[in-house]
Amino acid sequence: MSDKERSEMEVDTKKIPVSGMKTYLRLLSYVRSSWGYLILSVFGYVLYAAMEPALAALLKHMVDVVSEGKITESRLLIPGAILGIFIVRGIGTFLGGYFMAQVANSVVFDLRTNMFNKLVLLPSSYYHSIPTGRLLAKLTYDTEQVIGSITQAIRVVLREGLTVVGLFGYMIYMNWRLTLLFLLVVPLIGLVVSYASKRFRKLSTRIQNAMGGVTDVASEAIKGHEVVKIFGGSEYEIERFRQAASENKRSQLKMEKTKSLNVPIVQFILASAMAILIWFALSPSISSNMTPGDFIAFITAAGMLGKPIRQLTDVNSVLQKGIAASHSIFEFLDMEEEVDKGAVSVDRLKGEIEWRAMSFKYPGADKSALNSVNLSLPAGKTLALVGRSGSGKSTMANLIPRFYDFDEGEINIDGVSINDYKLTDLRSNIALVNQQVVLFNGTIRDNIAYGYLRETDDAEVVEAAKAANAWDFIQELDQGLDTMVGENGVLLSGGQRQRIAIARAILKNAPILILDEATSALDTESERAIQLALDSLMENRTTIAIAHRLSTIENADIIAVVDHGEIIEQGSHSELLAMNGAYAQLHNQQFSEMPV
Repeated sequence: MSDKERSEMEVDTKKIPVSGMKTYLRLLSYVRSSWGYLILSVFGYVLYAAMEPALAALLKHMVDVVSEGKITESRLLIPGAILGIFIVRGIGTFLGGYFMAQVANSVVFDLRTNMFNKLVLLPSSYYHSIPTGRLLAKLTYDTEQVIGSITQAIRVVLREGLTVVGLFGYMIYMNWRLTLLFLLVVPLIGLVVSYASKRFRKLSTRIQNAMGGVTDVASEAIKGHEVVKIFGGSEYEIERFRQAASENKRSQLKMEKTKSLNVPIVQFILASAMAILIWFALSPSISSNMTPGDFIAFITAAGMLGKPIRQLTDVNSVLQKGIAASHSIFEFLDMEEEVDKGAVSVDRLKGEIEWRAMSFKYPGADKSALNSVNLSLPAGKTLALVGRSGSGKSTMANLIPRFYDFDEGEINIDGVSINDYKLTDLRSNIALVNQQVVLFNGTIRDNIAYGYLRETDDAEVVEAAKAANAWDFIQELDQGLDTMVGENGVLLSGGQRQRIAIARAILKNAPILILDEATSALDTESERAIQLALDSLMENRTTIAIAHRLSTIENADIIAVVDHGEIIEQGSHSELLAMNGAYAQLHNQQFSEMPV
């Protein structure tokens, strides 16, 4: 068998749908942690269901009492029985509803936490392959649908299902022949429900995708509101959102149409069964041995079946929504996490890095981002990567912490392949300052002392802030280190955000430092101050600095010029200028453009 045929078989295997029942049973496995609440809920629904045939039996007793003229004897008993039935029914309703809500919310809590736990362990390629809004829809909308499939669906299935069983049991006790006639309509109802189930699930999946589209557009418009305003994109974004919302509306209406047709069809089938049942019941040969109370109680019990059966078919739409949402959730939970085959533990690396014939291509891309890279960086030295945008500089740096796994060749640190190190140990030895600064919606202290550093003393945080030239502006803020920075640091300026990120890297004190345009958001004065801080930070550390402004990396030990994924020149600043090649051309171009 060829590789192509094998890959096609694997794809086809992945496309095989999981049955709705299997998915729902997997969802119900999350109920195990709340089994005590579930038992209390089931007990409540049993109480509720038992009161339905009890009402029919009480009605029989009332009719028989009236027909036999024994009203006086039951004058207190019957009203007391009515009150007792409704009290027990109310207790059952409370126990069933409240504790089922406990179960459902526990399930959703477990699902959401499991999904987030999975999210932080997924490889970087996943984050680049799915829009943020779609991912948020999985965590919010899909899990909300699961609540309905547990609370409402299980409540109805248990309460109304037990009610149907109780009423059928009472009817069989009263007259089994008439009951069998009524049961003939059950297969017909089953066919209607089966067809509706398939359509509900299909439409529910379409609604989830449409909701993902809605959150995608909204998320992008919120994040890029400044671009939307300045470039007049309001009408375009409004139209995008309208189309996404329209698709959601269209799918919702199709769902409601199917649901609205499903209920009256089932009701008509039940009404037909009732009409036939009464026609047979009025036959003297069948009802001759029934008292007036028996006859009224039997017809009442049969009539009471309509409501629970209708609700059982009506809840089908909610159940299918939950199953469709569960498909989406479990597909996410079953995704492969970031692979860590490393077994080598290390406390602190020296930082000697070597690329050997290393090539890399992004997942799904046709063209390689890096081709046969060979480079050696001694420990404690600084490597500057320069070149045009898109040449592969950031890719080279991002492979060091294993955000991606490369295709060919090797990257070694201290003579050991980075794939052999444990991921947590490898990354604990690397500090990173991104070109696009990432801050979290917390205080300045939280963002400097983040992750492994959260237990750091304030004195060390202050020292790191001073080293990053951030302490002066932090002191001027009303709350100092306790100042909230807003989502992604929106309450701070670009330069302030970058200095917070640099302080975070300084505090980590890692032997390997990656600076991806670390001073790009700073004004000239701040850049000089930061550059001094970085110079002292880079001492005795292996540093990989990516820069467009060559003035910031002239003192680097090694400068590598990257072009179309290949290193075309390497050496010191003076050596590269003497070559009069690509680096000299970049240098002359930048400095000729500088204002005099």
